[in-house]
Amino acid sequence: MAASEPDGRLAAFLKSGTYRKRKCRGKEKKKYRALNSREQLADRRHQEVRAGLLKAHEALLGASELLGVLRNLRSDGQGNCGELTFAERELDFVELGSVWQAPFYEIVLKIGDDGSAVENAGFGSSNQIEVPVFDNLIANEWSTDIEAELLEHKYILPKKSCVYMSDLRQIHKLIPAESDRGFNLIVIDPPWENSSAHQKQKYRTLPNNYFLSLPVKQLTHSRGALVALWVTNREKLRTFVENELFPKWGVKYAATFYWLKVKANGFLISELDLFHHRPYECLLLGLSDGKGMDSEELQRLIRISDNQVFISVPGDYSRKPPIGELLLDYVPGPKPARCIELFAREMIEGWTSWGNDPLHFQDSSIYNYGRIIIVSAA
Repeated sequence: MAASEPDGRLAAFLKSGTYRKRKCRGKEKKKYRALNSREQLADRRHQEVRAGLLKAHEALLGASELLGVLRNLRSDGQGNCGELTFAERELDFVELGSVWQAPFYEIVLKIGDDGSAVENAGFGSSNQIEVPVFDNLIANEWSTDIEAELLEHKYILPKKSCVYMSDLRQIHKLIPAESDRGFNLIVIDPPWENSSAHQKQKYRTLPNNYFLSLPVKQLTHSRGALVALWVTNREKLRTFVENELFPKWGVKYAATFYWLKVKANGFLISELDLFHHRPYECLLLGLSDGKGMDSEELQRLIRISDNQVFISVPGDYSRKPPIGELLLDYVPGPKPARCIELFAREMIEGWTSWGNDPLHFQDSSIYNYGRIIIVSAA
């Protein structure tokens, strides 16, 4: 007997989109169930920005020159810039920093006699400066990149940058003695708990309540700061940030930016409406007031257009695109901005990078690979 057609109510229910597919283990059969209240809220957020995401993606697909650049990002001609090949030989800084010998590990900075760049000063001819690698502020004060060596591994330290490698218990050492030496751009990429990171064992995660202790207010410049927080698409996490984390940090929400992820051919990495695997991540922007101006005044002074979209090919697992330049127009306080990234896994020219793994993507072998970011407004 042929299967009967769904009645009118079921057809309307399926058409509404307020459901998600459930797969039975080991079977192809799919079941449908209504979204719960939290999932419905997440779906409403998605529907509100969906048109803007599509518009931005269509703009990319219509830019033939940019697509040509995307397809030739890698020298191997395969157009795959996501996975890096150095993983099998990289140092595990988290593990290294947890052993009793950690205070004795030193990183060797290689600097030419005139502060010349690493490509102009060979390893043998450069001066050597040995400094502790953990719980120590390491600064490249020169106007060129320098190379450093730790346990036979080589790393690039960008010019005018600083790095402080420690666990969460030591972050208070970055708090400036004077608030006018604080930071007016604070980017945070927390290791949120999620099943994907746990299964793939790419990095260690922390419970949400640990992030409440971050001294964002104390790190803020006296004239305020723009705080940019990376979050996943889990509605429970968004609720935690809005109701607990931002208030605890003294941050007032301002806008949301969206990172739309594409393959090297320009197509999205997954279906736009795939419920649990959206092809985008969110960057929540907020303002932290300093002593000279409260958050309400900052909000009136700095108007950030909501739902802006930027597009790039994703890099290695959980690696974020370099979005600092996109945010500088919204940063309060003096220029040039004093910028810091918390839970950093790489360094940026002119920035301070803190975390227990900030040299992860500074391995000199990575610099054989190009990176690109394509910006589009929704």
